[in-house]
Amino acid sequence: MFTWAIIFLIVAVIAAVLGFGTLAGTAATAAKIVFVIGLILFLVSLFFRRPSVTGQP
Repeated sequence: MFTWAIIFLIVAVIAAVLGFGTLAGTAATAAKIVFVIGLILFLVSLFFRRPSVTGQP
């Protein structure tokens, strides 16, 4: 998920350098959204992870 955020961020930077303001803004917004969703899912997985079952056959 964070890979997608980085890809959108790179697209936004390239689009901004080339002068495509609308595309850069859209890609930057998409990168922020994907990053926040990934961060929320990561935090939820930390709190709700299953306990490890070791020592059982």
